[in-house]
Amino acid sequence: MADQKTIAAYNGQVDTYLKMVGELDVDPILLRFIDRLKVSDYVLDLGCGPALASAVMRDKGLCVDPVDAAEAMVKLANDKFNIGARQAQFSDIDATEIYHGVWANFSLLHAQPQDLAAILLALHRALKPQGVLHLGMKLGQGSKRDKYGRYYAYYSQAEFEAHLKGAGFSIEHIELGEALGMAGDMEPWIVLTGVAK
Repeated sequence: MADQKTIAAYNGQVDTYLKMVGELDVDPILLRFIDRLKVSDYVLDLGCGPALASAVMRDKGLCVDPVDAAEAMVKLANDKFNIGARQAQFSDIDATEIYHGVWANFSLLHAQPQDLAAILLALHRALKPQGVLHLGMKLGQGSKRDKYGRYYAYYSQAEFEAHLKGAGFSIEHIELGEALGMAGDMEPWIVLTGVAK
């Protein structure tokens, strides 16, 4: 079940979010993900926000399916990029073997812990064999809401690896770092690259 307070926070903080991400250079992690794919491959951008990553992927020749639960983010994405973004929640992903890649960049950290395993299974099912999953998350323990009311669930690296393997992914790459979030907190993050077996 989607967290309505989180969706409302994104609907109400579009300008704040844009100030945080709008001036960033193209993410080298995104470029590495794109390099794993071929021109015209079909990619799900799960929790696309204003679709900045989707726009880069489209410019590089990929076909993108940008989805976000926040209506304001979907509208912004389409107004800015005319990219066909659509409103959908994690639980709405029910396709079978249609995507070559899934870009889930710091979106699934808003999922309830009891839902994460089912979401990852659905993403595995939606990917073609050998399809690539990019999963960006924050490291930590427990859960909390930030000053905007957004819900966050935290896990250890070992827990992420177990979740991905349990959903049928082999893990090809792990990267660690830290970044300043919209709420002003410096937090450690992890990026995992999984391949659907």
